Amino acid sequence: MLDRTQADENENAEDVTAPGAADQLTEDKPAAKGWRPLNWLKRAGQFFFALSFSSLTRRIVSLNLAGLVALVASILYLSQFRAGLIDARAQSLLVQAEIIAGAIGASATVQTNAITVDPERLLDLKLGESYGGTDDSLDFPINPERVAPVLRTLISPTKTRARIFDPNGSVLLDSRDLDNVRTLPLPPPSEKPGLVERGTVAVRTWLNRGDLPLYRELGRENGNGYVEVADALQGQKRSMVRVNSRGEVIVSVAVPVLRSRAIHGALMLSTQGDDIDQMVTAERLAILKVGGVAAAVMIMLSLLLASTIAGPVRRLADSAERVRRRIKTRVEIPDFTRRRDEIGHLSGALRDMTNALYSRIEAIEMFAADVAHELKNPLTSLRSAVETLPLARNENSRARLLEVIEHDVKRLDRLISDISDASRLDAELQRQDAMPVDLRRLLGTLVSVANETKLGHDVAVEARFEGRGARDPLAVPGHDSRLGQVVANLLSNAQSFSEPGSKVRLTCRRVRGEIEIVVDDDGPGIRDDALERIFERFYTDRPHQGFGQNSGLGLSISKQIVDAHGGRIWAENRPGPPGEDGAPTVAGARFVVRLPAL
Repeated sequence: MLDRTQADENENAEDVTAPGAADQLTEDKPAAKGWRPLNWLKRAGQFFFALSFSSLTRRIVSLNLAGLVALVASILYLSQFRAGLIDARAQSLLVQAEIIAGAIGASATVQTNAITVDPERLLDLKLGESYGGTDDSLDFPINPERVAPVLRTLISPTKTRARIFDPNGSVLLDSRDLDNVRTLPLPPPSEKPGLVERGTVAVRTWLNRGDLPLYRELGRENGNGYVEVADALQGQKRSMVRVNSRGEVIVSVAVPVLRSRAIHGALMLSTQGDDIDQMVTAERLAILKVGGVAAAVMIMLSLLLASTIAGPVRRLADSAERVRRRIKTRVEIPDFTRRRDEIGHLSGALRDMTNALYSRIEAIEMFAADVAHELKNPLTSLRSAVETLPLARNENSRARLLEVIEHDVKRLDRLISDISDASRLDAELQRQDAMPVDLRRLLGTLVSVANETKLGHDVAVEARFEGRGARDPLAVPGHDSRLGQVVANLLSNAQSFSEPGSKVRLTCRRVRGEIEIVVDDDGPGIRDDALERIFERFYTDRPHQGFGQNSGLGLSISKQIVDAHGGRIWAENRPGPPGEDGAPTVAGARFVVRLPAL
């Protein structure tokens, strides 16, 4: 079956008679098809644009990204790779320094003052002892000219800085001075570091500094200012980790230069300013790349999660807004009850609330219509009697008209009282909290009042309780005054339909998890077609009484109270003995109320 668009295209194709028109249509169709993916992309973009500006979506994405950023930042700040790298670098430098110090000690020049050197005695010397007396002492000074080639050969491949100090802490040799030509790019004197560079240095210093000391370049005569050099000149090897002014980590080690167990100086090796930081930066960039991929995945997952939350919530909110604006038109709330989550529960609750709201509105409209109808009848009668009263020719006619007016006024008063009671019922039941109600005590009081007042009827009421024991309270949750109103109304109706001298029987018993209240009378019973209608508003069926003696709201109010307590109420006829023709008879009416027990 062709849709409307296809039908229009076919119709246009049949109407075209000009040459080349068919070719033009043939060329336009692929172009139209080619635009469909763009339309889909446009719709998807509009959807994500609207979704991205949703407050709930922004919160979900922001919170998820905040957690990821905190995780990445903590990894960058507390990375174990940096600490392990520094330790490994220090150990490597220490081994390298011991090797270079041994080579330097072996290349030292022996100077003697015309004495004979005993090699065995020389080997027996302890650390700090000299060979012979003060006049013929033996010394092994470090010759920079002989050590420089060795140092250049061993240091060049390692990209480290080496400095040799004499026993007094002065620099004998620095690897930076071994190059014949050494050029360094220097910034102009007036040029200051840019904002980006200053920010990079500040962040790097904050990440690397911690509790590390600051590295400073000391003078050539102040080698003892380095703690590791001072310890090395005392015969101990030591490593130190510092941070320079640019936030770069400097690892340095110092070992003594020994020859024949005598300390002839100290060798200090230190890393370049960006040696370790380049590896740490590379590792951090890898972490940032992984974090970026994770952030992209998290954003997509957050948007997907938000679409499953924000989208349905927005649809529910729009539907609720339409309900508020178009209260007279029934609006269906979207059904998400298939979802086994809070959104599904919210959808079901809103649907139930909306249905209850519409039901309440319909009930109010019907109640208003019924009230208007019921009030119109006595008012019409009252108006006719008032208009006819001046035209009455004798006292008898005038008295009858006054009786009609009095009857209609009483009927109006009774209707207005019952209508007012019915209209306040829901509000009162909602405001008051349910309390345990002892039905044994409540029903006993109502039976005593009914027997004492008789309510204009010579009909007694007897009560019977069938509980677990004499002390069983037969309690239900609810409002004692309203439950008493229900039972009093049922007893009054039973007495009004019973013959004088008969009895009305009230039975209260426990039926599984409910309390059952049964009111039986010996009256004519209820017509089969009226068993359900008697609970409707303003319905009354009392052929034996005059018209207008009852408002028809008593049983309706009773059903409303029982429904509000989560119970049930219904009417039925008690079967009597078979009649003369064998047909079943009615022994009387029965009203049954069941309420949930405590």
